[in-house]
Amino acid sequence: MQKLVQTTGADTLQGSFGALLSGLRVTIELALAANAMGLVFGFFLCLLAMSRWIAVRWPAQLFIEFFRCTPALLQIVWFFYCIPMMVDVFIDPIVMGILALGLNLTAFNAEAYRAGIQSVPKEHLDACVALGLKPWQRTMYVVLPQALRSATPVLMTNGISSLQQSALVAIVAVADLMYVGKSLATEAYRPLETYTVVALIYFALSLPIARLVNVIERRQDLAVQR
Repeated sequence: MQKLVQTTGADTLQGSFGALLSGLRVTIELALAANAMGLVFGFFLCLLAMSRWIAVRWPAQLFIEFFRCTPALLQIVWFFYCIPMMVDVFIDPIVMGILALGLNLTAFNAEAYRAGIQSVPKEHLDACVALGLKPWQRTMYVVLPQALRSATPVLMTNGISSLQQSALVAIVAVADLMYVGKSLATEAYRPLETYTVVALIYFALSLPIARLVNVIERRQDLAVQR
């Protein structure tokens, strides 16, 4: 009987790659959408947090500190259960996952952009004033390109973290890779094999990005030494 159960579990695991691919698709959707949101909103949030007007700066800084100083798991649970109760409207779970992960990433990316903006030489900003560039022109054509180049390694590292944190949506029953893996491990009685495969998939997704970050950092270090 034990042998029969083990064989059935192995067969179930062997035929589960379709379900894992479906969960992987959801995971990639969450990660890509959250990163797009974090990259765009993070820059504008950074500008607000660096504003000279205190009425603009303080709310932005409070937003950043809230999302940086509270657990991502708590943020996800709050978005999934509290927001629908507050607005009395059903929102698609994947949309809620993107919103929670994206806002979390926005806060961390804002700090990365801030460090990049502060690294822009003051002489470049003085040149913008001398040329008569408008504030939005100075931001888009001078500050943003240089800040983005300096912040790229940190932004990519944050992106890897966002991919890994997307596994937290499994706790609210979003059918991502982690949720599917957990279900298969329970059904097939094969937690060791299932969770190992899931871990390897996350590793395969994250490793190329991590290696690319190392390459970019080395090139930036060489550029500085020159």
